[in-house]
Amino acid sequence: MATARQRQAARRNIKKAQRAWKSMSPAARSRRQPEGRSRAKPGAKGTGNYYRVVVRDRNEFTSFRTQDVGREGHVQRLAGRRKSGSWSTQAWLIAKDDAHRDGDRLVADTAGARKILRSLGSRPAHVKGDVFEAKPRRNVPEREKPTPAQQRARRQNIGKAQQASRMKK
Repeated sequence: MATARQRQAARRNIKKAQRAWKSMSPAARSRRQPEGRSRAKPGAKGTGNYYRVVVRDRNEFTSFRTQDVGREGHVQRLAGRRKSGSWSTQAWLIAKDDAHRDGDRLVADTAGARKILRSLGSRPAHVKGDVFEAKPRRNVPEREKPTPAQQRARRQNIGKAQQASRMKK
């Protein structure tokens, strides 16, 4: 059983500790803990719903946004905005239903995931947990444009526009 003086001392100590914690930043607070930082980085544990294929360093970007590619919740593009204002792909998030890990390789199980992995500049290499690293697709020089794919897409778009204008008449 604690004495009255012990209870008063405990109250004083609690108030003193609360004052100290309030004046600290969250980083300083985590450093003061004997067990250190408790939060793991996304994908580091390997328990998430997605594999992350990093194609560019996150320090190149100021903000991020995810976009569903194809069906919702399967393949997502993590787009990053640069200081210049242009957007570029920082990473791809591929659902674990759409791919699996085979040793240090990422193997696609669906057509959507296969298309993304084929479009990368290199085969994804395992880093840790659910995180893989790959090179971005190659930069096509202006003298090689329009590429056959761009020409094909343009023809298809023109065909769609003509079809739509015929439907209006």
